[in-house]
Amino acid sequence: MALIKKFRIKNFKEKHTLLELDKISMFYNKRQILNNLNLKINKQEVLGMLGPNGVGKSTIFHIITGLKDPSYGKILINGEDCTNIPIYERATRYKLGYVPQHGGFMQSLSLIENLKLVGEIHIKEKDLRKSKIEKIISQFEFDPLLKIKAKHLSGGQKKKLVIGMALINDPNILLLDEPFAALDILTIKMLQEIIVNLQALEKITVVICDHQARDLLSCVDRAIVLSNGKIIASGSPNEIIKDASAKSAYFGDEFKIN
Repeated sequence: MALIKKFRIKNFKEKHTLLELDKISMFYNKRQILNNLNLKINKQEVLGMLGPNGVGKSTIFHIITGLKDPSYGKILINGEDCTNIPIYERATRYKLGYVPQHGGFMQSLSLIENLKLVGEIHIKEKDLRKSKIEKIISQFEFDPLLKIKAKHLSGGQKKKLVIGMALINDPNILLLDEPFAALDILTIKMLQEIIVNLQALEKITVVICDHQARDLLSCVDRAIVLSNGKIIASGSPNEIIKDASAKSAYFGDEFKIN
């Protein structure tokens, strides 16, 4: 197995808080999912979220995007409170990109039609839209796949398509929900390299949650572990797997990253 951080840059360039969750609590049918959670994410940081099923990882993404409203607390982007700003306005004003675990594209449309559909929503100027789509086609090596219907793409190709669609709007923040799920080793490595390039070349802040802990820890600057609605550990990949609370709640004693 390859050593952790083999190809990723080790430090994000600016220590500036871009996204902050301030005292976020969330209840579903009287069950508390998030409990007074505080989280700061720096500009151009790649952050990984880990934790058992049902701990609130996807809920955090939904709260950031506006798909769900927190029961208590605030979401701040660049220091601005966006808690009450609706989904579409939040996505465009603060340039949020979201890649869900499942779907995110139109099954019956071809790859190029999916890109054009999102482009027409976000970019009014025709030449700029065409240029942006061509850049994504080149960046993701989509040329041989342009006319293939999305439903006929492989799992890795579908994931690349959804990431490409999320990049049409030039996001400052990209949220990836379970990007490595049900993919083969080579495809996972390809996605890890894409994530690193988004940080290094596109200057994008990336937040990932995934159950594939080793794969996630191989491409993040920092990881957090969630348990009982709270962050119980935070640090670099090497730091977090040694944390006693993280071991107890998630990793166990035998987990290693190389």
